[in-house]
Amino acid sequence: MEERVIIVEGKTDRERLLQVLAEPVLIYCTYGSYSADKAGQLAEKLETADEVYVFTDEDHSGKKLRRQLSDDFPHAQHLYTKRMFAQVANTPLDVLAEILERAGFQVQEGQRDPEVWSDGDKKRPQGQ
Repeated sequence: MEERVIIVEGKTDRERLLQVLAEPVLIYCTYGSYSADKAGQLAEKLETADEVYVFTDEDHSGKKLRRQLSDDFPHAQHLYTKRMFAQVANTPLDVLAEILERAGFQVQEGQRDPEVWSDGDKKRPQGQ
């Protein structure tokens, strides 16, 4: 079985993603701080991961953490919330589902916005 990991900033981010995901995914929290020690511990945990994703907030601290994680884990793929929501924890579940689904994750059916077309357009006019 393929092991996929998502690195997030905090516990609330983790809980939010778990509400949307429909497959087993390991989610590691940095709890808002990052150091050489944490990097080493995280590297050990990620040794067996097939895919690593970074999903941090779009604020100053989230962007700083993303840069640090990029340096330490250059193979990681990056997921971004929309700037208007600023934080993963503030992102609506249907938007999180769309972001995760576009990255190839399975999401729970009830969390998908039925009015989002495959190309991302919302509420396309009838007949289109």
